[in-house]
Amino acid sequence: MRINKFLAQAGLGSRRACEKFVLEGKIKINGKIITNLATDIDPEKDKITFEDKLLKTTQRKIYLILNKPSGYLVTSSDPFKRKTVLDLVPIFPERIFPIGRLDKSSCGLMILTNDGDLTNKIMHPKKKIPKVYLVKVKGILSQSQINKLRYGVILNDNRTLPAKVYIKSYNQSNDITKLRMILYEGRNRQIRRMIKEIGNMVISLKRVQIGVIKLGRLPEGHWRFLKYKEIKHLYEMSGLDKNH
Repeated sequence: MRINKFLAQAGLGSRRACEKFVLEGKIKINGKIITNLATDIDPEKDKITFEDKLLKTTQRKIYLILNKPSGYLVTSSDPFKRKTVLDLVPIFPERIFPIGRLDKSSCGLMILTNDGDLTNKIMHPKKKIPKVYLVKVKGILSQSQINKLRYGVILNDNRTLPAKVYIKSYNQSNDITKLRMILYEGRNRQIRRMIKEIGNMVISLKRVQIGVIKLGRLPEGHWRFLKYKEIKHLYEMSGLDKNH
């Protein structure tokens, strides 16, 4: 078995994250540091450790959603001991991690799991999985600005994919526009950067849906396990076999 696949199955993170651990020299096989991503291992015979902690694959998969409050980092750990989304969920024997990102100031729907293969597939840009956001913007946006958001703006020399953008309301007295935005990619701080590119600023941002999985009435800071049909939908979106 290839090392990054084993690490993902052991709940260490997505395959991309696991590859990073290998390249950083954090993985040992039988006491020896390895940095070659093409390394093959035998899970039955080899002893694999991450930062000197023994890793084992697990058959139990965990899938849950969280209503992330503003002020929490979307990461498995933080060297500065700041609050992370994992502080809001139980400590499972299996190591779970968030799928995708929401910046510290944003809130809303997060999916957490220990299924590295699923995470890797869902995060792949080719999947174009729709994500729905409620966005409060400072200023009254013009139709021209809305069209720019819909057709794509240039970020780091690359145009964003076409997005669906709906005006929920204008508040002339407070100089605020409320939007519903559906994106099909997940660049770093993408919506904030898109809004800045058209000359405005995001006041608040909340993700309410990923695919058919909705935040619903889940209170802020609370979590729940995904239902079977929701997990099935994640597999369908990712193109994975449910029995992989």
